[in-house]
Amino acid sequence: MKQLFTCLSLLCLLSVARAQTGTVPTSSTQNVLTIAQADELLTLKETEFDFGKIPQGKPVVHIFEVTNKSNTSLKINNINASCGCTTPEWEKDKVIAPGGNTKITVGYNAAAEGPFTKFITVTYNDTQSKQITIKGEVWKTPGSSAPENKAINDLKN
Repeated sequence: MKQLFTCLSLLCLLSVARAQTGTVPTSSTQNVLTIAQADELLTLKETEFDFGKIPQGKPVVHIFEVTNKSNTSLKINNINASCGCTTPEWEKDKVIAPGGNTKITVGYNAAAEGPFTKFITVTYNDTQSKQITIKGEVWKTPGSSAPENKAINDLKN
């Protein structure tokens, strides 16, 4: 009985190992891409931008440059930000020709004080996606202007 169980276990392990290394049969009309190939289709000049220290209440903007490195046209279907304080903008109807470029403008509303890291997901060609990141630190601006310097009049005399 022990030998039967051992043989069945071994058979299961071999079939799982074969499934992990096997290939999926495809027809000649399907265009199957590996993850590495899909990653090469749409490239970003940078995937992360650090605004550094920014004043509270002053929105900031950064432009990410996108290039189509594939041999076929691409379309950015959607761009989702991780919160409402981050606003991505792009040409929604633009089809990016092979070798072509476009831009994604990402705005951040610096309302909350403190450090921030926000993630933006770019979905293109319906199923592929890339993630870009913005970060920085918002410093609190003074509630009122500096007090008047009354001694300045003494210097004028």
